[in-house]
Amino acid sequence: MALWKRHFEESGVTEPDHSSQYIIAHLLGAKTIESLNQEKLTEFLSHDKAQQLWDLCTRRLSRMPVQYVIGEWDFRDLTLKMRPPVFIPRPETEELVELVLADLQLRQETGVRAEAQHICLEVGCGSGAISLSLLKSLPRLRAIALDQSQDAVDLTRENALSLGLQDRLQIHHIDVIKGADTVVSLYDSISTLVSNPPYLFLEDMTSLEPEILRFEDHAALDGGKDGLTVIRQILTLAPKLLSNHGRVYLEVDPRHPPVIQQWVEEHVEELLYVETRHDITDRSVLNKMSALSLEPSPH
Repeated sequence: MALWKRHFEESGVTEPDHSSQYIIAHLLGAKTIESLNQEKLTEFLSHDKAQQLWDLCTRRLSRMPVQYVIGEWDFRDLTLKMRPPVFIPRPETEELVELVLADLQLRQETGVRAEAQHICLEVGCGSGAISLSLLKSLPRLRAIALDQSQDAVDLTRENALSLGLQDRLQIHHIDVIKGADTVVSLYDSISTLVSNPPYLFLEDMTSLEPEILRFEDHAALDGGKDGLTVIRQILTLAPKLLSNHGRVYLEVDPRHPPVIQQWVEEHVEELLYVETRHDITDRSVLNKMSALSLEPSPH
């Protein structure tokens, strides 16, 4: 493990320690190094295992994200299959799920739509992390997941099947911009619209780590010049999709909330801006979140 950690460090691989630990734990059939006993960690690898280790670590040396290297990753209480170029869910998006869950549960308790009536629409589902996490936590919830990438649609379907949640999830290959009319014709009476859309400013794309630039789908990251191309489209369509008391939840760049609030007030009078919440991180643009809640305006 120390040998590969050193190789990773010398090659400029991010998080060399964690990378070597996750890969070796995966090879030995565990989630983490800590869950393995000392005997397992000190035994000699078979020829086949040693070759597998070489192959996995060589992929990581190419700057392939460790999630793709080991082919899976945990999101909240789910283990999801991962493969390039489908966007890898970040820990901060778990906070978005928690916000949606808390609100749905509160609305259920206060009688604002029974849980059985709730339908969630996710725009840009990627691996299915958000929709599948919500479905697992709310047994009577139904969800619809859209993505412009066929790779993402296929992976979401695989993850839904492996988790036994496929019966409550519809998955569609639709671009929310090019296929706006299709989206509106297919769906209405949506109680929750949630999205971790592409929100990076175009100028920030070139400064991303090689792991992201080389392997993840740029369409899932690039939000256009101001990072709002897809976000504006989602907010424009929202009033046509939402039921009464329906809400929108978005993960956005920290610079976006005041701009979005002003844009909604000027262009989407059917929506009422409710609040912004910041996540607990203070790292890169990609890993900082503001969750926006919007609902139909009373006027």
